[in-house]
Amino acid sequence: MPGGGGTAGQRAHARVGSTVRRAQRLRGLTTAKRILGIDPGLHITGYGVIELASDAPRSLAGKIAVRGVHSDDIRLIEGGVLKARASDDLPARLQSLYDGLRDVLREHEPDTVVIEELFSTYAHPRSALLLAQARGVLALAAQQSGAQVHSFTPNEVKQVVSGNGHATKSAMQQAVKARLKLATAPHPPDVADALALALCFAARQGTSI
Repeated sequence: MPGGGGTAGQRAHARVGSTVRRAQRLRGLTTAKRILGIDPGLHITGYGVIELASDAPRSLAGKIAVRGVHSDDIRLIEGGVLKARASDDLPARLQSLYDGLRDVLREHEPDTVVIEELFSTYAHPRSALLLAQARGVLALAAQQSGAQVHSFTPNEVKQVVSGNGHATKSAMQQAVKARLKLATAPHPPDVADALALALCFAARQGTSI
């Protein structure tokens, strides 16, 4: 096939297959009430913790994804960033991120941790390799905490939370602000992205798509 991209139908089929596989993984997890989203970064990692009301319906997902009519069933617990010093070498930065996330996990004890998946291609492969190492230690910390660990692609999170799979960072900040009924948009954008991951999981669990 020219260019190796396949036909539009083949690409659409691949996307559908990927969505089905994610839905199957979600169905194998117990319903999470407290969810921690993580937007991995080697210098700054955003995190956000949300909690579903104890009586929130399992079908909450489709409703918040479409109209946000059940936003009262979700509350913000905490959002923030983990920072690694730029002057440190790579192992020290990774240790800082690992230790910082362990502290967050111990304090909030989430049922599920959602870490953003990496893109399939990057303009700067070296940066991608460094980011992959940061994501790896964050995933390890999450796994060691005993929480369920899940992931979503950036485009899926944008689509579920904002309705636009190619939303800008500022648009995502506003979407998260609206979903959580916040007075101001989460800042920096890393925090909004982390909260969006948690909201995406809340929207997806209990649904078949």
